[in-house]
Amino acid sequence: MTIDVRPASDFADVRAVLGPKSPGANVCWCLSYRIPSKLNKELHGPARGEYVAGLCRADPAPGVLAYDGDEPVGWAAVSPRSDTSFARNRKIPHVDDLPVWSLWCVRVRPGHRKQGISHALIAGAVEFARAHGAPAVEAYPLDNGDARVDLTMAYAGLRKNFERAGFTYAAATTSVLAGHPRILMRLALR
Repeated sequence: MTIDVRPASDFADVRAVLGPKSPGANVCWCLSYRIPSKLNKELHGPARGEYVAGLCRADPAPGVLAYDGDEPVGWAAVSPRSDTSFARNRKIPHVDDLPVWSLWCVRVRPGHRKQGISHALIAGAVEFARAHGAPAVEAYPLDNGDARVDLTMAYAGLRKNFERAGFTYAAATTSVLAGHPRILMRLALR
């Protein structure tokens, strides 16, 4: 299988990976860290998808999609940290003043897992950030060791996957997700 990673500018493909089965359902759409908390609480059902459609029309796109042929099989959210709630997050520290990009969500569709797609998504997100001038990319994965992680909460990624991609430990955080501590990892691009 050859996985191709491209900017997430096609809303239909983003919807295939992130959208709900029922159009009126309230799902994350990967907006939780992207928009202010107040707006996140105000957007319901189809309004969430409409907001994401607008992001897909913007430059840069809100992330990257992995494709197996023409089928979208995975998603990674990557954006300048200054454009996310991580810019103000008290649990995840700032290492320095570099205008880093954040990579905070890696999602692979059911039926396509355990095929290396998350690795391709991380690499594709890094290249996307590099192409847009990012000096470094940060991630905030779970430091779960060998412990299993509930798939619904594994969106933040796992430390070992980011280590394989060349990221290194940069700082501890006070953030905990699914009972596992999150750490700040970074990959310098310049």
